[in-house]
Amino acid sequence: MDSRLVQNQARESPTESASSRDTSPTADGIVTKKRDNERNDNDCFEQSVVRRIFTGDKITLRTIAEERIDVISEKMQILPDEHFEELKNGLRVVLEGNGGSQQREEFLGLQKLVQSRSDLTPKTLLRAHRVQLEVLVAMKMGIQAFLHPNVCLSQTSLIEIFAYKRCRNIACQNQLPVDDCTCDVCTNKSGFCNVCMCVICTKFDFEVNTCRWIGCDLCSHWTHTDCAIRDGLICMGTSARVGTGQAEMLFRCRACNRTSELLGWVKDVFQHCAPTWSRTALMTELDIVGRIFRGSEDVKGRKLFWKCEELIEKMKGGLAEGTASRAILMFFQELETDPLRNAGIGEGGRLLAPQEACKQIAEVVQEAIRKMEMVADEKLRMLKKARLGLETCDRELEDKAREASELKLERQRRKQQIDELESIVKLKQAEADMFQLKADETRREAEMLQKIALAKSEKSEEDYRTRYLKLKLSEAEAEKKHLFQKMKAQETSRSLHGNDTNDSSQMFANALKNVYNVSSSADCQTNERNSGRKNS
Repeated sequence: MDSRLVQNQARESPTESASSRDTSPTADGIVTKKRDNERNDNDCFEQSVVRRIFTGDKITLRTIAEERIDVISEKMQILPDEHFEELKNGLRVVLEGNGGSQQREEFLGLQKLVQSRSDLTPKTLLRAHRVQLEVLVAMKMGIQAFLHPNVCLSQTSLIEIFAYKRCRNIACQNQLPVDDCTCDVCTNKSGFCNVCMCVICTKFDFEVNTCRWIGCDLCSHWTHTDCAIRDGLICMGTSARVGTGQAEMLFRCRACNRTSELLGWVKDVFQHCAPTWSRTALMTELDIVGRIFRGSEDVKGRKLFWKCEELIEKMKGGLAEGTASRAILMFFQELETDPLRNAGIGEGGRLLAPQEACKQIAEVVQEAIRKMEMVADEKLRMLKKARLGLETCDRELEDKAREASELKLERQRRKQQIDELESIVKLKQAEADMFQLKADETRREAEMLQKIALAKSEKSEEDYRTRYLKLKLSEAEAEKKHLFQKMKAQETSRSLHGNDTNDSSQMFANALKNVYNVSSSADCQTNERNSGRKNS
């Protein structure tokens, strides 16, 4: 029987149950770092875009579980990264369940909401935001590793996991059903992976190189040893090995309902792994083997049970793990030599005939050959599977390289567009500066023309006043001349009119005064205008 010791791919992903949910990410560091670097490269251009400030309603875990995909996705497009981390941390706290029954009920409510929605199809999930999709997958599967920052699965993988088309074990990631298996378990249990999950509880863990997992010799499905013991799948039965016909401890696979012997499987596990186990691990493995063979009724099974109990007691008393490991390996060698040693002895210690002894020896050799053929077949199957996995990885790498080149071209195109926009902005800025310069020149010209117009207006007004005053002065001179003529006439006639001398003299003086006042007023105004022009 092949054990999990021959598989290099560990089941390194948390379980989905509430009692044994693990929070660690997968240890597949190379793939994770590569995908993380690709994501960083893809986000280089996006980081240059200024995010808008989110002012809408706050998005919670319940709104993601209840609301339509497109509505939440549109809102999340404008959310800051800090809100995404807050959402993920909140879901991590709920999945850890450290808050007691209240958090457990909260998680079950969210999981029920997600599982009951009929609109969450692969087609609609394609429109989901990246963080929104991670949260939905973590809610449905109950695995917080999907929220870990170092785990970066593609959107297609997340959608396939959500739809039970891909294994939810991040370290496995096989398409379901694996190898197109048509057994009842792979067909009827949604999301079951026969490579890394237990047939009974459908959980997976980190355990490798251990007796905690039992693999079927025929269908290669795996089962937890504790689950098999609990469900009575480990019991006494007649071995299917050729010519034995003896009762021994067998494991009955629930997937194919066929049996596999356990003694040889335990021996293979210990021979390959016991030297590397720690003291605690060796005691644990001895305890598991003791529980497997506790109900054994055949001689070898009972001896193995007693040997495990003996070594556990000795190790509790201080026996070194190296000594205990060598002792159990020596015990298995002794069990292996028993058939050949006793091949010529029959019941009651009587000697068997040479033909009968040869027949038993031939049966033992045939059994050994059968085991070797089974191991070779299993190795060949694993080689084919590894080759397929390698081809799949090569195709994924080619796809990623093509996507990276496309993204690079897109970034270059966007950069070219940004350069063009920047050149246009610079051109428009130069035009604006030119127009501003022309506007300043026009404003100065307008101010200068306004001053010229004001000066011409003042000069015109001054000319008008000068002409007006000259006209008044000429009128005053004419009137003065007229008065002088009149005065001469009056002096001639004074002798004739002696009584009117005083009145005529008074009237002449008043007229002459008016003439002098007009002349003085015109001269003053002319002088004031000239002095004002000099001051300005």
